[in-house]
Amino acid sequence: MTRTDFPRLDFRSDTRTVPDARMRAAMTAAEVGDDVYGDDPTVALLEARVAELLGTEAALLTPTSTMANLLAPLAAAGSPGPAATRLLVGEDTHMALLESDGLRRFAGVELLTVVQRPDGLPDLGAVDALLATGGGRPTVVCLENTSMMRSGNALDAAATRALADLAHRYGAHVHLDGARLANAAVALGVRPAELAEPADSVAFSVSKGLGAPVGGLLCGTHAYVARARELRAALGGSMHQAGVVAAPALVALERLPDLAADHATAAALAAGFGTVPGVELMRPPRPTNMVMARLAGLSPEECAGRLAAHGVRVLALPNGFVRFAVHRAHDMIGVRAAVRALAAVAATAPVARTTTGGDLLGRGLSTTWTEEA
Repeated sequence: MTRTDFPRLDFRSDTRTVPDARMRAAMTAAEVGDDVYGDDPTVALLEARVAELLGTEAALLTPTSTMANLLAPLAAAGSPGPAATRLLVGEDTHMALLESDGLRRFAGVELLTVVQRPDGLPDLGAVDALLATGGGRPTVVCLENTSMMRSGNALDAAATRALADLAHRYGAHVHLDGARLANAAVALGVRPAELAEPADSVAFSVSKGLGAPVGGLLCGTHAYVARARELRAALGGSMHQAGVVAAPALVALERLPDLAADHATAAALAAGFGTVPGVELMRPPRPTNMVMARLAGLSPEECAGRLAAHGVRVLALPNGFVRFAVHRAHDMIGVRAAVRALAAVAATAPVARTTTGGDLLGRGLSTTWTEEA
């Protein structure tokens, strides 16, 4: 891959963006204080704007969305102890696949995975059964939107409300891992606050599709965020002159409507892949910025390796697919290059298929993978 092609042909994650000139200028000019003492004005402005965007009382800047998700059950139920908080998460979510070790070790939770529907919503019957056996223990029910392993499917407010209503009947706290909630809102044509409203807490990323260089936010009530702020300090997540990272995040928030262009690019990518013999596509009901494809006869790692030989970088997933995550650096030149690369790989795959499919639940061979927080 040439320097010119980076990150045009790097589809591994929508965290692969780099700050542009306006973001760098904002970092240079940022008014800063010390966020450990609560007096960094740029951080305060970012937190206020994200809280307004999601319709919550308050928000807390964290270095990563992973830390926001770690703080979420701690702030909901206090310190870990003998009656550890139960954390109910979808089996194919980021929290289950990539954050479970940290949640168990550092939040002290009992993490229970729940089967998910094809659209990514945890199965309500399975959630109900687990909630009924809780024995009064603190419980946090988690939802991911968009649903990463369902090719970035966007869940609407009705789906979130159904899960939240069920959880609240048992007195459980509902946490929304909304790292890509901005994508969901744009895809559905609604305000992010509408999708966040049923939840008690929300994790939100500014460093994925929105393109800021770093940062996540944990949102909720004033009291909840105050507890999370104390816990962030205990975990070493407080930052001093953090206005220099909050400033490009403020620029990123202004670009939320631009995510529609990423979705259109992803749709063009999927359309191109659909013309390649042997390629099977995952087809979510409400697509956003992700395209997932697989080739019979190739493991995800083998497919990713062969694409890399053509200069195209993708992420191998444990569901048998490779993922193309589209972001603002991608354009039709990159789309055409990716389609050509996948066609070349498909032409030399051990087994060729002649149809494309819509399998949302296929399980594959991959067991090791990683994604940025």
